Amino acid sequence: MSLAIRVLVLLFMFGLCAPLWAAQLRIDKVNGYTLDSAGKLQRFEALLVEDGKVLATGSREAMKARAGDAQVVDGQGKTLLPGLIDAHGHVMGLGIAAMQVDLVGSESLDAALARIRASAKGDQAQAAWVQGRGWNQVIWKLGRFPTAKELDGAVDARPAWMERVDGHAGWANTAALRAAGIDRKTPDPQGGRIERDAEGNPTGVLIDAAMDLVYKKIPPMSADQQRQALAKALAQMASVGLTGVHDAGIDTQTFDLYKQFADEGKLSARVYAMIGGTGKDFDAISRNGPLLGYGHDMLSVRSVKLYADGALGSRGAAMLAPYSDDPKNSGLLFSTPDELGGMFNKALGKGYQVCIHAIGDKGNREALDVFATAYGKDGGYRALRNRIEHAQVVAINDIPRFKELDLIASMQPTHATSDMNMAEDRVGAERIKGAYAWQRFLKQGTHIAGGSDFPVESSNPFLGLHAAVTRQDLNGKPPGGWHADQRMSRSEALRAFTLDAAYAAHQEKTLGTLEPGKWADFILVDQDFFEVDPLLIGKTQVLSTWVAGKQVYQRAGSALASP
Repeated sequence: MSLAIRVLVLLFMFGLCAPLWAAQLRIDKVNGYTLDSAGKLQRFEALLVEDGKVLATGSREAMKARAGDAQVVDGQGKTLLPGLIDAHGHVMGLGIAAMQVDLVGSESLDAALARIRASAKGDQAQAAWVQGRGWNQVIWKLGRFPTAKELDGAVDARPAWMERVDGHAGWANTAALRAAGIDRKTPDPQGGRIERDAEGNPTGVLIDAAMDLVYKKIPPMSADQQRQALAKALAQMASVGLTGVHDAGIDTQTFDLYKQFADEGKLSARVYAMIGGTGKDFDAISRNGPLLGYGHDMLSVRSVKLYADGALGSRGAAMLAPYSDDPKNSGLLFSTPDELGGMFNKALGKGYQVCIHAIGDKGNREALDVFATAYGKDGGYRALRNRIEHAQVVAINDIPRFKELDLIASMQPTHATSDMNMAEDRVGAERIKGAYAWQRFLKQGTHIAGGSDFPVESSNPFLGLHAAVTRQDLNGKPPGGWHADQRMSRSEALRAFTLDAAYAAHQEKTLGTLEPGKWADFILVDQDFFEVDPLLIGKTQVLSTWVAGKQVYQRAGSALASP
């Protein structure tokens, strides 16, 4: 055996050059569904894979005749779907959240403080800062934000910092405020707000850009911690059937980490990454132009994430008129139109798709106006398939502009079911007509790229599919669905998380359906998405996840045979 071959064998043994492509494979006896390139639903009983790509789908007999001596996996009649793509998530945020105190679902302030106290004494006992995420004062029914003094009751000797569930507000204890140098004399930064009491003293909650005052003081993660966080995120994503994700805002460090994982064969989901802003990270990452299809199409970086405004729950989303439940507040724009236009022109000019976060109707209008200006009279840059991320509350007369400007609406169905307990209070009965308005977009021909915004919401895409189809919570409330006229059909919902998510990343020719020649990214699940009671869609369990014909996850206890 030559030295070169010995080296290659050792690389594979240690996982440093893991083979991406499986040998020719037949997934047999399945209840298979896929859309075709026109979005029409197709059925099949077996799937053939060759060199990591779909060779054919069809009847069991036909596929057996074509398969030769291909390795066979018995699907046992389970439902097979194309791998699901989350068009808006935060991968490192998901992994980091798994390493901190989880406040999601905490039903009261006291319950949240108990979790923080336990983490400070347990997993984070040696941490310089105690950190967590997921609190929501609306669920707590406080009628206000929590305070630094209340957080001091759980952690007082060390700085503590807890991000709100939407990531657009943070809760600091007194030690964290002190470390950040925040006092009554600290001015609100542009695009941010320091919550204050009647005397002007900081209360402990920072909104949007004001959060950076604290972030600058938190010690950075080590390289080992970053790798651990990414590995945790990828494992979680595989377990819920995600074979792809559009990562909404990366820095140079994350870009380098992705490339390392791709080189090592450790990326178990395809990452379409948006560079966070047009500053130093953009300059560094875009030096050689967009990165397309790196590592057998496992990593692409051809888009930029920008921000128009904040979030609805923290009343940071920019509104054309004041909040219905806070008449003195209209939210926050992060930049002036001229500043935002400069960012657009820099990104578009280098061939990068712009994906702009816009939640309030004023934030969306500003984004639409800046796109229109950037395109000019000749409509340049339309081919980049630019996107508005969230498009959450849009003035009714602005919705047609998405079609006019060829913009993609990147929307997260679970935001509707999570926000329905407060959204109409925030914006009123008239403005709510343009909120979470999926059918208004679909009927005019706008592509909706489905996502979750994890870890703001769960990374489980079946919760998004459930929300899209029912507009109800998992308990079936409200009866009939919240503003049910805007819910999606099952085919429309699946398309949002497959074909249209792929389209939003310029990848519909290689991903999103199980058509011949596309990558064999698919999942096997325990129930039929198209036949099960709609209220049970969110309870779907993923039995196995496959990327390029290679199994990257199998549910513990699953009877499905591994290849």
